[in-house]
Amino acid sequence: MKAIWNGQVIAESNDTVVVEGNHYFPVDSVNREYLADSATHTVCGWKGTASYYSLNVDGAANQDAVWYYPEPKAAAAEIQGRVAFWKGVKVEA
Repeated sequence: MKAIWNGQVIAESNDTVVVEGNHYFPVDSVNREYLADSATHTVCGWKGTASYYSLNVDGAANQDAVWYYPEPKAAAAEIQGRVAFWKGVKVEA
């Protein structure tokens, strides 16, 4: 699977975990040069508190387009150490 935004591959892995239709990529499969920390946090009742990264690719920004659960609840333990994408990031095989 690949996560692509603004013409660049943000992440690529054969080892994604699908939860609620979203592919969670191992964090070590992500090109960190495109990530910028974000102060945004949201709460999911069964996964826990999500943190976010924004994407910066070739001068274009995509605020909070990457999310992850630093300490997921037990029911979502399989996404520990993984990130997912939205906001126009294409995830494809």
